Amino acid sequence: MKRILVVLLVLALLSTLVTSVAVAQEPVKLKAVIIKHPLTQELSKMEWLKEAEAIAGVDIEWQEISADWDQVKSTMFASGDIPDLLFNATVDSDYATFDGLFENLAPLINETDTPNIYQFFTDHPEAKTLATMLDGSLYALPKYQRYWPNVATSCYINQQWLTNLGLAMPTNWDELEQVLIAFRDQDANGNGDPNDEIPMDFLGYTGSGSPGQYHALMLLGSTGIQMVNFFQDGYFAEDGVVKSVWTDDRYKETVKYLNKLYSEGLINPETWTNDYSTYQSVARGDGEYAKVGITWGWEATDRFGLTLASQYTALAPLKTSATDTRDVRVEYDRIGLNYDKNRVCMSALSENKEAALRFLDTLYNPEFGLQILWGGMNDVDKCIAKNADGSYTILAPASANMDWGTWKWTMSWADLGPIYISDSMVVNLGTDMVDTLAQRAIYDDYVAKINEKKDLYVEMYMKLTSEEQATSGINLTTINSTVLPNLTAWIIGTQDIDSEWDAYVQYLLSSGLQENLDMRQNAYDNWLSTLQ
Repeated sequence: MKRILVVLLVLALLSTLVTSVAVAQEPVKLKAVIIKHPLTQELSKMEWLKEAEAIAGVDIEWQEISADWDQVKSTMFASGDIPDLLFNATVDSDYATFDGLFENLAPLINETDTPNIYQFFTDHPEAKTLATMLDGSLYALPKYQRYWPNVATSCYINQQWLTNLGLAMPTNWDELEQVLIAFRDQDANGNGDPNDEIPMDFLGYTGSGSPGQYHALMLLGSTGIQMVNFFQDGYFAEDGVVKSVWTDDRYKETVKYLNKLYSEGLINPETWTNDYSTYQSVARGDGEYAKVGITWGWEATDRFGLTLASQYTALAPLKTSATDTRDVRVEYDRIGLNYDKNRVCMSALSENKEAALRFLDTLYNPEFGLQILWGGMNDVDKCIAKNADGSYTILAPASANMDWGTWKWTMSWADLGPIYISDSMVVNLGTDMVDTLAQRAIYDDYVAKINEKKDLYVEMYMKLTSEEQATSGINLTTINSTVLPNLTAWIIGTQDIDSEWDAYVQYLLSSGLQENLDMRQNAYDNWLSTLQ
């Protein structure tokens, strides 16, 4: 009888153990929202992401958003009902505005539980500093993608059109205007139709409703303004003083020039209604004939497609006139391109924080960092190969009709992901990145003269208190709702910038802009004090 009881007891224990193992192996259900690029395919098609979920032991229900996130966000956050994880979905002010909604990750990161994140912060303490709030809280993890250039945007001009019309490369705004007029009137693409050329095209507004890196306001560098990282809400530094582009006379000068071009029919009238996809397709022309003379983009094949890319070359920064002696600048983006904060955060109300953190740490494995940026390293995604010597090769697009840039943004989260690429990894870059770096060489001399302690206002490094973040966010809403409509109206000529300028400046300063500048000056001074 005793033997029978012992056997039954052992069987019962084994049954419990088997059941426990089965339960432990069952993936943990999580919910996540991701704000992704419009080109990015459905996440269910990404094999690398399935592998990451399997390694972490999670099964994620994804909500994928590519537009109108600000409207969705305000309702979601106000309700307090947010998913376990939020990718590319928050800004610093959210943590103050919705206090208690997001998990402070700082005490959860350690060598045992989150070895990949821990190693990331060990190798790049500046990334941890970037993500850490003034009080030591860390609500969202940053990224580091290592390979990106000093300048994000190239201004491209159709060299073949210049050759067709016997024109020289413009060196200032006056010459640029004359080139654009010739593009408009003289059948520059040579297809027999003198009316199908678009002299200048740019992306009027990004999905967030603000000027971005492909806006013609990049011409601000001609006036001597040193912009950094895609406008950063209009803030810049000059001789150690934080200023706003939106109230600077040089901004007015640039807008008036763009209004002149628009009034002469030299700017695509649909630039303010075209989304990014349309913006790209217009520049890719019709068969062998290009449609656009001058525009802004990341890399030639990405902007113009494989057929037309060879017609274009990067245009050096322009003076405003032959007699202008101001120091011409080019926007500096290396920090903003390779680092960013707020890539992913966790709900403080999540019932599965351990599993959610395990998934995040899996993503910060450098091999997954490569795949988040360029696509999967497997036989399904076919984006990256791991070589016998331990190095990696970024593969050409598996789709013959797709350029490198479009392929990357389709197959991965690309630059919007929570990325850590170790400096010790050996990566053979794709043709697009090699060409991107080569096409930026024209800007090297302009980058070399930047003085970090006088010229660079890097918004992401500026630390504000929770109260300042909340106040700044409220002020920014008012500022943007004033700046952006006026910018469009002044360029297209439905409003007159000269008669409205003084009142506009005064209104902005008294409606929160001066308060924001004062807060940022203090944060900027504190940041300067940390520089060697």
